[in-house]
Amino acid sequence: MAQIAVAMGATTMDAAEARFHAAKRRVAMRRRLMPMVGGGILLAVWATLVYVLEVPPFIAPSPLAVAQTLYAKFGMLVTNLVPTATEAMLGFLIGNFTAIVIATVFVHKKTMEEAFFPIVVLINTIPVVAKAPILVLLLGNGMEPKVAIAALICFFPTLVNMVRGLEAVNPQAMELMRVLSASKTEIFFKLRLQNSLPYLFSALKIAASTAVIGAIVGEWIGSSYGIGALIIQAMYAFDSALLYATVIVGSCFSVAFFFAITVIERLVVRWHAPAVV
Repeated sequence: MAQIAVAMGATTMDAAEARFHAAKRRVAMRRRLMPMVGGGILLAVWATLVYVLEVPPFIAPSPLAVAQTLYAKFGMLVTNLVPTATEAMLGFLIGNFTAIVIATVFVHKKTMEEAFFPIVVLINTIPVVAKAPILVLLLGNGMEPKVAIAALICFFPTLVNMVRGLEAVNPQAMELMRVLSASKTEIFFKLRLQNSLPYLFSALKIAASTAVIGAIVGEWIGSSYGIGALIIQAMYAFDSALLYATVIVGSCFSVAFFFAITVIERLVVRWHAPAVV
């Protein structure tokens, strides 16, 4: 009887585990399918409104016209995406690296935080479209001002999240490190930095999309190439299909950049802080 009970228990556990994995697969499939369903509904609504309201093509093209433009001018769109992507990624790296360094200084030197953090907040309140002409005047009309704008737009969210992550250390863990006579360097790398990673990646995912916005805004001010420049050219030419296609290409790169950071986060961070803001 005991053997039968054990066998029945094992069978029940196997069945429960099978149901659990089946439910998990259904949830994963649902998460993949629902965005596709939502996108299909939006495309159908868009096409219906353009057809029913008889919207002129130079105001709002149909999804079919945009798709045809994407296919016919894909090479040109990709060629213009390359400089924008380069500017965005360089700005992402520079802005976030600078934010991490300054956050580290702020955490260890409170007087520096008290003196300069309000200035950082003040600079962040200046609109990007107001910063862009100043940077163009200072840095010229090449790639440098676009990278600088992308870096600036990434900088503030990462700084705030990194400072919070470095400071949100468990007091008991900090006390234990001090009891073990750990140096400031050991406390930083083995405790503070590890604790800050979920906060940091939350900011990096925001910066992945805002860096692209910064690069495009920089190209609006003065550039003859890139996604931003192509948007301006399509707008002045009343080529709405090309305008929509350019926006879609820029958005697709931004989404891909976001998901790349998400994949890196899953590989690096295998735990989570109690609360991430």
